[in-house]
Amino acid sequence: MGSIRYDGITTHFNDELLTHMQIVIVQKLMREESFLMSWKAGQSSGDGRTSVWLSPQIPLTFTFMEHVMPDVNKEWLERLGESANASTGLVVTEEDGSLAIAEAPNTTHYPGDM
Repeated sequence: MGSIRYDGITTHFNDELLTHMQIVIVQKLMREESFLMSWKAGQSSGDGRTSVWLSPQIPLTFTFMEHVMPDVNKEWLERLGESANASTGLVVTEEDGSLAIAEAPNTTHYPGDM
């Protein structure tokens, strides 16, 4: 299970999903586009949903557990890209189109925390 860290929030997704998210997010940020990204929270986080506003000015880190990059599913990538360009923003979905669930609770770290 990998993670995405943005503005002090670390959220965990499986490496395959995270790889597809990374491609879509990087394409948007390279074009200097800000956008909303949303996903379903796991039961341990209250079973709700989380949305963050992604901006090119804020550092973003992707961390993968596996050293080998998973195969990229072009159809899934296109669906995620279309979502990122819609007014709803990037709604993170699994390969089958179902809502993606963060596999670990969101954790917030502030400067000086260890």
